[in-house]
Amino acid sequence: MRVAVVGAGIVGACTAWALARRGVACTLYERRQPMGETSRASSKLLHGGLRYLETGQFRLVGKALHARSDWLELAPHLCHRLEMLLPMYREKGRSQLTIAAGIRIYDVLAMGSGFPRARMLNPADVLALQPGLSAGGLVGAWAFFDAQMDDYALGNWVVDQFCDLGGELVTDHEVRDLAELDGYDRIVNATGPWAMQLRETVPGKPSHHLDWVRGSHIVLDRPCPAAMLLEVPGSSRIFFVLPHQGRTLVGTTEVRQTGPNNPGPSENEIRYLLDAHNFYLAPAATHYDVVEVFSGVRPLLRSADNPSEATREWAFERTAKVLHIYGGKWTTAKLQGDDAAQRILQ
Repeated sequence: MRVAVVGAGIVGACTAWALARRGVACTLYERRQPMGETSRASSKLLHGGLRYLETGQFRLVGKALHARSDWLELAPHLCHRLEMLLPMYREKGRSQLTIAAGIRIYDVLAMGSGFPRARMLNPADVLALQPGLSAGGLVGAWAFFDAQMDDYALGNWVVDQFCDLGGELVTDHEVRDLAELDGYDRIVNATGPWAMQLRETVPGKPSHHLDWVRGSHIVLDRPCPAAMLLEVPGSSRIFFVLPHQGRTLVGTTEVRQTGPNNPGPSENEIRYLLDAHNFYLAPAATHYDVVEVFSGVRPLLRSADNPSEATREWAFERTAKVLHIYGGKWTTAKLQGDDAAQRILQ
């Protein structure tokens, strides 16, 4: 059997790798270079997604919490555990009870993953770890663990594993119509944000639809003493402040688009992230401190009016010999690829 996988983002790469491990002759097509789009524009985290508990995505969070361990075991040179602080303020944001409940559920779902349990820190301990944090009304913080990675390097490591098993990688080749791959026994449409465009080249109405949601980040030219998960002022949204290559990574936004192409971060998004950072941390950052900006367009399953509440699960659709992949999450991409490989071979 010969299988073509279109799209060398992390989901397509993991699907091709899973097929190669099963001894299938597989060709992976990429219109530019692997990991060149959304897959290299993440928050650089392998995480369960603490905030997804509020929308009832317990199954997904549980899968992701254990998937972190798989990545750490497979590629320890490209990812590591990261302690995250979740500060709590008096009469600001979510209640201490709500946060504690979420952390406890996170710990329960992570049981058996090998990650330490969360611990509660008093204000002095929090400020010792993150001296620039606003102390007014600070009642403490939860310290919990997720993992951090180099998304571009880890994704290309997956591609290398696929090639080492005899898989064929074809770059700088855009597949515009699935009909051009008719010579293959099976085809996987793993083009992420562009999955709907390729789906239109085969008959029938799609069984799923995508929301295109842009997530932007900024990098500040200053060290980050401690990773943090914080609430955007005046909103229930959360954002990250993370150490990144000796600097500070701040993100992300959630801006719904009408299509898959990435226009890059807008000036409003950059200002939004600076304001959120400066609400909690001193000294205040300005545009002059921003040394890098990047964004990625996430292909989310259309499931909610508010992008923050949309599921990060994935779905499949089979049309004749083609498997279309919709949605997904970086952390669970290997699970998604294994699932896709099993389905396309049925």
